[in-house]
Amino acid sequence: MRNVICSMAVSLDGYIVGPDGGFNWSVPDQEVFELATDEVRRVGVHLLGRRLYETMVYWETVDQNPEHDHSTREFAEIWRALPKVVFSTTLSEVRGNTRLASGGLAEEIERLRAEPGEGDIAIGGATLAAEAAALGLIDEYRIRVYPVLVGGGIPFFPRAERHVDLDLVESRTVGSTVVYLRYRVVR
Repeated sequence: MRNVICSMAVSLDGYIVGPDGGFNWSVPDQEVFELATDEVRRVGVHLLGRRLYETMVYWETVDQNPEHDHSTREFAEIWRALPKVVFSTTLSEVRGNTRLASGGLAEEIERLRAEPGEGDIAIGGATLAAEAAALGLIDEYRIRVYPVLVGGGIPFFPRAERHVDLDLVESRTVGSTVVYLRYRVVR
C-alpha cells in the first residue's frame, strides 16, 4: 500500500509561513534543492491545496527558459510529469498533469491507495496537510528545519488535541544549515 507523506520546510519555532505570509527564509541551497528533487522523483501522485498549487504552477513552464540551470530544469520536468490532485472550492480548472479532486480528502486517499501504482502519495499545503493529519492519514513526516525563528504564522503541526507517536527514521544536516528529519507514524 502506498504511504502518505508530508514534506515541508519549517522554521525552528515550528512555522511553515511567517506572520507576514512569507516563507522566503526557506529558499533552498543546492543540496536542499537536490533533496527536494529526489523526494519528488519518488512520489507517485501529489495532493495540493489551492494556494500551494498556485505557487507550484510556476514549475509547469520554468524549464522553457534556457537561462535556468540543469537542476531547475530537471525539477520542472519531474514536477510537470507528476500526477497532481488539487483540492479547491474556488478553482474551476487546473493546468498540466493535474486534476481537481472530485471528493473529500479521505476518499481520494483511499482511492489512490487502492489503485495500482508506484511511489508515495505526497500531500502539501498547510490546510490540506492539517486535515490529513487530523484524520490520521499521514504515514510519514519529512521536515526540513531552517535556522530561523519567525515568531508566528502558520504552524507545521496544527494545534489539535491529538497524540501521535512517531519513530525517527532519518536525521542529517543538509547543506550548511538545514536539518532534515524523517518520522514515521507509529500505527
